[in-house]
Amino acid sequence: VQLQASGGGLVHDGGSLRLSCAASGSIFGIGSMAWYRQAPGRERELVALLHNSSSTYYADSVRGRFFISRDNGKTTVYLQMTNLKPEDTAVYYCNHKFGPYDNWGQGTQVTVSS
Repeated sequence: VQLQASGGGLVHDGGSLRLSCAASGSIFGIGSMAWYRQAPGRERELVALLHNSSSTYYADSVRGRFFISRDNGKTTVYLQMTNLKPEDTAVYYCNHKFGPYDNWGQGTQVTVSS
């Protein structure tokens, strides 16, 4: 599976962005898809996860503001981010896990100005 993340950018406090993670590979439709982020000087953290296209998990810091979803063709996963805050500034990475497979996309920068 190869993952290609896009959609990052600069937005003002309270704004919205939608990140996309396009995937190739036959196993992408199963397992877990997730978005992580890493801010300067901090560890990479799990932001949102979608398991087998049904169950979801959100970090407390983003619950109610961020929403993970997958298109019907199961080739793209999205992270809709609303009410963005300066503390959401980070490089965002998409990830796919299934069995022994653990694939990462390149990061996309999200910057929220106050």
